[in-house]
Amino acid sequence: MQADPAASRTHRLKVDDLHELHVEESGTPRGLPVVVLHGGPGAGLRPGSTRSFDPAAFRIVAFDQRGAGRSTPHAELAGNTTQALVADIERVRQALGIDRWLVAGGSWGSCLALAYGQAHPERCLGFRLHGIFLASRAEIDWWFQGCRVLFPDRWEDFAGFVPEEERGDLLTAYHRRLIGEDPKLRLAAAIRLRTFSAWTQTFLPDPEHVASLTEPKAALAVARIFTHYCVNGAFLAPGQLLRGLDRIRHLPAEIVQGRYDTVTPMETAWALHRAWPEARFTIVDEANHAATDRAPALTQALRAATDRLRDALASAAA
Repeated sequence: MQADPAASRTHRLKVDDLHELHVEESGTPRGLPVVVLHGGPGAGLRPGSTRSFDPAAFRIVAFDQRGAGRSTPHAELAGNTTQALVADIERVRQALGIDRWLVAGGSWGSCLALAYGQAHPERCLGFRLHGIFLASRAEIDWWFQGCRVLFPDRWEDFAGFVPEEERGDLLTAYHRRLIGEDPKLRLAAAIRLRTFSAWTQTFLPDPEHVASLTEPKAALAVARIFTHYCVNGAFLAPGQLLRGLDRIRHLPAEIVQGRYDTVTPMETAWALHRAWPEARFTIVDEANHAATDRAPALTQALRAATDRLRDALASAAA
C-alpha cells in the first residue's frame, strides 16, 4: 500500500492483477478502528459518509469498492463479486495493521457488512447497520417494479426508457443496456436509473441530492455494478445472511432503520431484527433511505447508535 503524498492518510491498495482500491483514513490514529462500507453496490464514498462517527474517538477507515469512486478500473465488472469484496476488506485491514474493528454499513453496505462479519467474525468488534438489504429476489423486485405504488410518476419515467414489452422486467432490460457495447446508451441508461433511485431515497424531495447522485461518471459505475449484483443475487445463496447470524450474534450490534425507507423497506430490517434479537433495533419515524441535511433524524439516530457502541466497547475493554 502506497500513501498519497498529497494526503498522508489516503492510500492506494492493489488487490489483484486488475483492481486497485482508493482507501481513506480519518479520525484519530489511536482511536477505536471502524470500517465504513458504502452502498450501491458501486456508489463509492460520498461526502458525509463518516460524519456519524466521533473523529476524536474513532480511527475511521473507508474505501471505494471495486469499480467505484476513485478505485480502478472504473465501473469494472470483471472480478467484482461479494466474495471478492469480502476479501478486499480483509486486505485493507491487514494493510493498515488493524487486528479487529467495528464494521458499519448502510443499504448495500449492510449486506456486505453481514457477509464480511460471517466470513471473519474473529476480526469484528461489532456492527452498526442501517437501511437493511439482504439481497433477496423480493427486495430486488420491489426496487425495480414494486415501489411504483409510491412513486408512479418517477417510475413511469424510469420504465419509459425501454420499450413497453420490456417493462415487466426492468432489471434485465437495464442490465442488457448497461453491459452493451454502445457507450452512449450505457451512460443514458445509467443516468435514467440513477435519477429514479435518487428521487426515491429522501424523506423530503431534495433536488440537490438528485444532482449529486446523477453525475455521469459516478452514475455509470453504480448503475453497472448495481445491476450486475442484482442479476446475480449478490452472489449469495437465498437466505444465507439470516442463516449465518449465529456466527456473529454474540457481538454488539445496532440496527437503525427508517420507517419510510422506500429503497430497502423496513420489512427486511424487521426480519433481521426478529432473527437477531440481541442486536439493538431503532426505528426512525421521520426517515427514508438517505441521511440528508433536510431530514436529519436518520443522521442523529446513526450518531447515537455509534456512540452507544463506542461506550459499550470501551466498557468491555476496561
